Amino acid sequence: MNAYFSTEMRRFNHLLNEIDSAYHEMSMKLGMSDSAMIILYTICESGDSCPLLEICRKSGIRKQTINSAIRKLEAEGIVYLEMADAKKKIVCLTKQGRQLAERTAMRMIEAENEIFASWPKEDVDKYLELTKRFMEALKEKTKEL
Repeated sequence: MNAYFSTEMRRFNHLLNEIDSAYHEMSMKLGMSDSAMIILYTICESGDSCPLLEICRKSGIRKQTINSAIRKLEAEGIVYLEMADAKKKIVCLTKQGRQLAERTAMRMIEAENEIFASWPKEDVDKYLELTKRFMEALKEKTKEL
């Protein structure tokens, strides 16, 4: 089975795993579970609220896992749910949730922004373009399965 992996694919997978590990470590250092951090991060990206389905879509995490984490955050007074219509829910930060997001998710976002700001613009643009191309190609390959 090992012969199927190109050197580049091994390196790519290793880098993705190391990035995931770095995000996990950052979440832990900030006192958050990965799923709670992803929820706060995604809400911060949208403002003070975000549709539940968008959190699931952007995170790539199963809806059941997101729902469990949201219930825990609700119980802690961090978020509350609003109905957008008969079926769609919006996850909103409470005042306490905004304060927590400032101390956690916003610090992560600041770190990411500092990293990209330290790179030449051409490198950032190229990195984003290549990542997008890989993602689009992978989606096409998935359709072929």
